[in-house]
Amino acid sequence: MHYRSLGRTGWKVSEIGFGAWAIGGSWGAVDDAESLAALRAAIDCGVNFIDTADVYGMGRSERLIAQLKRECGAEIIVATKAGRRLSPHTAAGYNEKNITAFIEDSLRNLATDCLDLVQLHCPPTDVYYQPELFAALDGLMEAGKIRHYGVSVERVEEALKAIEYPNVQTVQIVFNCFRHRPAGLFFAQAAKKQVGILARVPLASGMLSGKFTRQSQFAADDHRNFNRHGEAFDMGETFSGVDYGLALEAVEEIRRLLPPGVGMAQFALRWILMFDAVTCAIPGGKRSWQVVENCAASELPPLSERALTAVREIYDARIRAGVHQRW
Repeated sequence: MHYRSLGRTGWKVSEIGFGAWAIGGSWGAVDDAESLAALRAAIDCGVNFIDTADVYGMGRSERLIAQLKRECGAEIIVATKAGRRLSPHTAAGYNEKNITAFIEDSLRNLATDCLDLVQLHCPPTDVYYQPELFAALDGLMEAGKIRHYGVSVERVEEALKAIEYPNVQTVQIVFNCFRHRPAGLFFAQAAKKQVGILARVPLASGMLSGKFTRQSQFAADDHRNFNRHGEAFDMGETFSGVDYGLALEAVEEIRRLLPPGVGMAQFALRWILMFDAVTCAIPGGKRSWQVVENCAASELPPLSERALTAVREIYDARIRAGVHQRW
């Protein structure tokens, strides 16, 4: 496992992290023992960065991570998120009182006195125009409740606005073979300001693992079933906003680019790591073998220029028109 600097935090984090949405819920059936085994496998592979949220299983994911930390004793940086528990999910709800309450809940769930990294959880765009909220986060740092804070965003424009605030240390954004736009202006600006970038949805909800077919079925409580058109939350969270059939066709084109012995998921993760601005990709994993497979991407040699050009051409031909200007 290789490690990269996370913005200005002073932390060196594994370039493959562990995304803990799936072990909380909304990805079909989940078993806590199996989830803990997957978390342990990540630590054994050298992962020291775990991303979760209070809304993942309404604390379930956070509590599993607390259990892991008690058991393994390893130095782990845990990033959580706050805001999506608001109902309705409005910009007005992102205020000092509510965010403080959410952070107190996460402190209890994670069994700690101070959260490593708190991220606003894909708030409405207007939240980035509420400087009083970022001042409140500064106050929570001064109070010793959080060490650092960042944002998780849907849109590139939100990311660019967020990093205008001087204490935003990280931006979590959808970036993968199906979502190229962040690599333009945003990556350059983030690098200039030394902001850490966390590539979320790196496998396009598992599509870039190459394991799905037109016959694949997803459980009723799996967002890949119930949110394909944005019925529950932003459409871009599910298969990166790409039509399922079109995505399958693009995956088959990418599959032809795989070097010998390299799986689709590993290739897709290594593609992300070719961008120096990215600190860490955070694939999820409910099972140990998935985690081990994902972590192996860090050890792969760089992808060839031919492969990078081919991925870009596939994106331009099949994907760009549907997603590039939406997020």
